[in-house]
Amino acid sequence: MKTTLRNQHIIANQILIAFVSAIFGYNLYQAIVHPEKSQLILSIILLAFTYYACKKYGYRIKNKKEKI
Repeated sequence: MKTTLRNQHIIANQILIAFVSAIFGYNLYQAIVHPEKSQLILSIILLAFTYYACKKYGYRIKNKKEKI
């Protein structure tokens, strides 16, 4: 049961990484092209939250042969 819960966190983290990457990329583009519309600080805070979540719960599915 512990493995199932861990895999759900890993899948959620992968979705979160994709979402944050898209938002950060868009805001970085806005900072370069239209600095007045940029919300780069909020993107960096979201990036820090994602880093913490991935560090705590993991971001890769481990093989069954490896020890968890």
